[in-house]
Amino acid sequence: MKRRTFLKTSLATSALAGVLPARLATADETSAAGREYYELRVYRLKPGADHDLLDSYLEKALIPALNRLGSRPVGVFTEIEPKEAQSVYVLVPYPTLEAFGTVGARLKADTAYLQAGAEYLQTPKTKPAWDRIDTWLLLAFAGMPKLEQPAYSREKKPRVFELRRYYSYSEEKGQKKVDMFNAGEIDTMREVGLGPIFYGQAIVGNGLPHLDYMVSAENRDAHKEHWNAFGNHPVWKKLQADPQYADTVSHIENPFLAPTAYSQI
Repeated sequence: MKRRTFLKTSLATSALAGVLPARLATADETSAAGREYYELRVYRLKPGADHDLLDSYLEKALIPALNRLGSRPVGVFTEIEPKEAQSVYVLVPYPTLEAFGTVGARLKADTAYLQAGAEYLQTPKTKPAWDRIDTWLLLAFAGMPKLEQPAYSREKKPRVFELRRYYSYSEEKGQKKVDMFNAGEIDTMREVGLGPIFYGQAIVGNGLPHLDYMVSAENRDAHKEHWNAFGNHPVWKKLQADPQYADTVSHIENPFLAPTAYSQI
């Protein structure tokens, strides 16, 4: 048993070192201990296509199976004002890197999942459920190591989400932006009511280096008020003026998202 545990730990550590940016990979092995990993999956639909088949699969097959494996809550969202074809966003938390790495094999061994998702899993070429899938693996920030939900999200009340992605022109600057969040941005966002859901540094996927995070509110007007409060907060102004955090962000994307009826976030 001890040997098996050692092998699993060694493999997970090796995999982690292979995908983390250089500064994280050379840090102490325990630096990621207690921090979740997030899979952000975006299903890109063909123009004019509906996502009934995908919704049925996510609601009845994938989410229940992921919950059985310990991934909870799973969020599913659609863009409120899509600039291109509609997309479905799925956010999956994992307690460890090993849990993420083994999820595919464990799903294939889950009879209930295979039965509930049969129509989607066996869909013919003439009826695709989506055009493509984009996926990123994220490591939670030390300043917020686990996903959080405000009361209105837990209780499934009316709510809106903003997914923000910050690109950086270098790995060093990307890490500096993460440091800036950990140094006070996260706590300030909580304080002004921005309702943070998660913060994650992308370690696998296209468009690196970048970080993603999600904030929320009961509605767009409240969300705007919270952002105004953040922009005027003395902690933010102090961090913004600190020269070590200069030029950490080169481009921002921030789609507004609405949860599906079956989203757990």
